[in-house]
Amino acid sequence: MSAKHRTETPVTGSLAEGLRRGVVFSGQCPSRDILNHVVSRWGVLVLVALLDGTMRFSQLRRRIGGVSEKMLAQTLQNLEGDGFVLRNSLPVVPPHVEYTLTPSGVEVAKRVESLVDWIEENVLSIVAHRAGLAAE
Repeated sequence: MSAKHRTETPVTGSLAEGLRRGVVFSGQCPSRDILNHVVSRWGVLVLVALLDGTMRFSQLRRRIGGVSEKMLAQTLQNLEGDGFVLRNSLPVVPPHVEYTLTPSGVEVAKRVESLVDWIEENVLSIVAHRAGLAAE
């Protein structure tokens, strides 16, 4: 359904009834928090990075340049809470924690990967446009 046809009615009724499909334009819709976790700068990069397979925290931090430990930890917690990332603590010394995508995580990561790919393919024209150099 296109955004043009969505209603702005709040989520009401029983939880199961209200969550069959989110009403993203409603201020009360829980899909807004999930959307924020998935499409935040760090959320997108974590999801796409984990498409390459299981990674430890330090591997993810190296892979995603510029992310602080605090933001990476918070992003992983949010994505884990939403059911997109699985955290596996290994019983070794020193402790090792691995992160991997759940089946839902793979599905959403593939969707945002398409957006990332499009942006990477069009970055030069976007940057030129920002600089006022876009050819029209």
